[in-house]
Amino acid sequence: MKESKRQPTLEPSSANPQGFSQSRSTVPITPPRKPTFGRTVLWVAGLLGAATISATLGTTLALLAPLPGTTSDQGRKILGDLWTSGFQYKVSRPVNVLVMGIDRVLDAPPGSDEIFSGRSDTMLLLRIDPTDNSVNMLSIPRDTQVEVPGVGVTKINQANASGGPLLARETISRTLNGITIDRYVRVSTDAFRELVDLLGGIEVYVPERMEYTDKTQNLKIDLQPGWQTLDGNKAEQFARFRHDSFGDIGRVQRQQALIKALRAKLTSPLILPRIPGLIGAMQKYIDTNLSLEEMLALVSFGQKLDRDDFKMVLLPGRFSAPNEFRASYWIMDSQGRDRVLQEYFKDSSTVAASEPPLAELKIAIQNASGDPQAGKQFAEYLASLGYTNVYQAENWKDLQQKTQIIVQRGDLQGAKVLQSSMGFGGVEATSTGELESDLTIRIGNDWKTQRSRFPQYQP
Repeated sequence: MKESKRQPTLEPSSANPQGFSQSRSTVPITPPRKPTFGRTVLWVAGLLGAATISATLGTTLALLAPLPGTTSDQGRKILGDLWTSGFQYKVSRPVNVLVMGIDRVLDAPPGSDEIFSGRSDTMLLLRIDPTDNSVNMLSIPRDTQVEVPGVGVTKINQANASGGPLLARETISRTLNGITIDRYVRVSTDAFRELVDLLGGIEVYVPERMEYTDKTQNLKIDLQPGWQTLDGNKAEQFARFRHDSFGDIGRVQRQQALIKALRAKLTSPLILPRIPGLIGAMQKYIDTNLSLEEMLALVSFGQKLDRDDFKMVLLPGRFSAPNEFRASYWIMDSQGRDRVLQEYFKDSSTVAASEPPLAELKIAIQNASGDPQAGKQFAEYLASLGYTNVYQAENWKDLQQKTQIIVQRGDLQGAKVLQSSMGFGGVEATSTGELESDLTIRIGNDWKTQRSRFPQYQP
């Protein structure tokens, strides 16, 4: 694992039984507690690299890589002792961590620092908040139009290539109302294939035929639709595919789908025997300024999290028009940004614009019930509840049992009010629904039971 030359800003820990260096640390010691392996790895994966499998698995194994200045065996023994005795650290204040998955630099010598010098294929900002035991993740599209200091107006993924993690951090902070970014993690794309293979593949629903060649990354994409177990090569294809009508934003949505797939995989105890191989694979793929104590604090924090404590949102915006700019951009919606920063990052520096009346929320209906009449019926049902801005999107091909309310543009409160009005369905805190909507309702088979309350929908 590569470390930044920048020193971590931490308060001293008073007692460190493993003899780690006493850096400045805001992760005070807590009484030992027995870790649950599945939940721990699940948390770190979701926390520090969720938008692509490369970043996700990379940072997961950052916690397990040998420590600087130790041999591989020494590092494993130290971390093994920590694992046995329980993690004794805690996060004592909200922390924002920038995670970047870096494009493959084709001519970079393997294992060199140059593998981190490419553009950021993935950018996400995570807020770890011990005050309410939550983790919120903002996916920032790589095509987002920004002004990179010293470079000019360009896509946000250029920041790392032009000035490394410090310029990337400055650019994102300026773009997001001056938000503080405490730490960063960079992961090389080359980690992707190896680690997914070591995990035995991941279960992913491929919504459509995906086929073309990504010449910039020397990657041929060829995937069939439907549920599949993807190996490392095919998982990378799924993450990088962008030849559809949604371009980079469709890729962000697929990356969020990969998060869920990976989290499900990492709960399996079958991963335990693969840890030595994962350790060896990850050392050369990670660059971070997180200290070991801070990593352990994040692991300890993760033991307390439930599924609903982890929320994902996409930076609100729109596609640029074909003749608007020379390049194709994601144009950030400043009002949507302010709302997301307030709700997900507790940012009070800017007052967000007032929300439209709930009845005017733009709600998309995706029929995943298998009943061809369900979409029309549900639109009528929502109209009876007073929701007037409703439209039917293309049917969702992966049939499901339970109806979901997907928080496409970050309006969690609106989703909860809608859920209360409906009296059923679950809130899905991701941006994996219909792109143009505020909320997407993916109708499940449970609608057949719910509609029995309404005589007009009986056969």
